Amino acid sequence: MKAIVVGPDRGIVDALRNEGVEVTSIEDVASGQRLEDAGVADADLLVITDAAEATAIPVAREQNEGLKTVAYTPDSMPEFVKGVLDLAVDPALLGSETVAEELVEPDR
Repeated sequence: MKAIVVGPDRGIVDALRNEGVEVTSIEDVASGQRLEDAGVADADLLVITDAAEATAIPVAREQNEGLKTVAYTPDSMPEFVKGVLDLAVDPALLGSETVAEELVEPDR
């Protein structure tokens, strides 16, 4: 499984790696080019940890329609992405290890 994490880590990068996921991080603005360079066309999962980077979701979906999208942030996601977002989780409610395990489990 391949994942791209956009925004600050929040512990999700190591948690996904501990589950055997190949993770690429984008800590700067997640432009279409940066997503492409990170391998979004072949990725299985996009995790947004900063609601300010929400535009990465529809941009990534243009490059990979089957991409699972997750918001792992304490902030609310903008309305324009809620229709294409698969899952939203507040880090204060579920730890990164639990989230990573649940995201990977269906593929095992």
